[in-house]
Amino acid sequence: MASSAKRRAVGLGENPEESENSSDENPEEDDDSEEEEEDSDEEQLNEEVIVDFEAHTISGNDFNGIKKLLQQLFLKAHVNTSEMTELIIQQNHVGSVIKQAEIPEDSDDDDPDEVFGFVTMLNLTERKSVQCVEEVKELIMDQCGKNSTHSMTEQLEQILNDNSKPVGLLLSERFINVPPQIALPLHKQLQEEIAEAQRTNKPSGMCHYCLMISKTCKEASKSIPARGGAAKEEHMFINAEEEFFYEQAILKFHYSVQEEADSCLSGRWSFDDVPMKPFRTVMLIPADRMPAIMDKLKEYLTV
Repeated sequence: MASSAKRRAVGLGENPEESENSSDENPEEDDDSEEEEEDSDEEQLNEEVIVDFEAHTISGNDFNGIKKLLQQLFLKAHVNTSEMTELIIQQNHVGSVIKQAEIPEDSDDDDPDEVFGFVTMLNLTERKSVQCVEEVKELIMDQCGKNSTHSMTEQLEQILNDNSKPVGLLLSERFINVPPQIALPLHKQLQEEIAEAQRTNKPSGMCHYCLMISKTCKEASKSIPARGGAAKEEHMFINAEEEFFYEQAILKFHYSVQEEADSCLSGRWSFDDVPMKPFRTVMLIPADRMPAIMDKLKEYLTV
């Protein structure tokens, strides 16, 4: 599968010898040249580069790329991302990584194994004795207790501890410049692989529930709500398609990661944008609602 995306081009470096000569000869011309170079650099930064992406089977070469994306999700949370990456690689019959289809010979990106994203499912019920799995469950239960009702916390705890109805952790991470169009084929293929894993009795077969932790954000607004009305908090999904998973979730809550946030999701995205506060949104979705979600994804991403 392939999809196109926009990527920032890197500006060309300045020749040191030419720089020294020009500054010695005429300071006024040097000022003009600096302004021209700044304009040129700005044009190069705004240049659109078309990149094709492909899905590949997960392999050991993808360790660093997958771990980096997991760290982007969990930030400073006490979750062993190295161990989780190893689990993902071990069960490579389920899931895919996104890589650049072809790297041009004159490209600065000379790593053919660079991972731009991945999708997979970890069966938390099957892996309940693994350290990183227990850490994820502890993180979610702790945040649920702090950010939702007591009844929801009790319900979630009961579901996570019910071995008769397995819960799978659905992981779908990618760089922010990889387009959402690639999500539909990746998720459809994942569902097929999960069904095949169940049929052949392999790890991470069909689960009764899917648990997701999505990267979201909302405006850092100081506006006062209208009289008699509550302040409205709209969370925007970094991966836009995950809003359709949110709509089908039976349990959901948000928690702030402002104090541990990665720079790309905190502060201002650009000088024209309003400040954004980073969050994580936890969702529990019944597996039998996945077909409806895939239909919504198809409708949204093929428009």
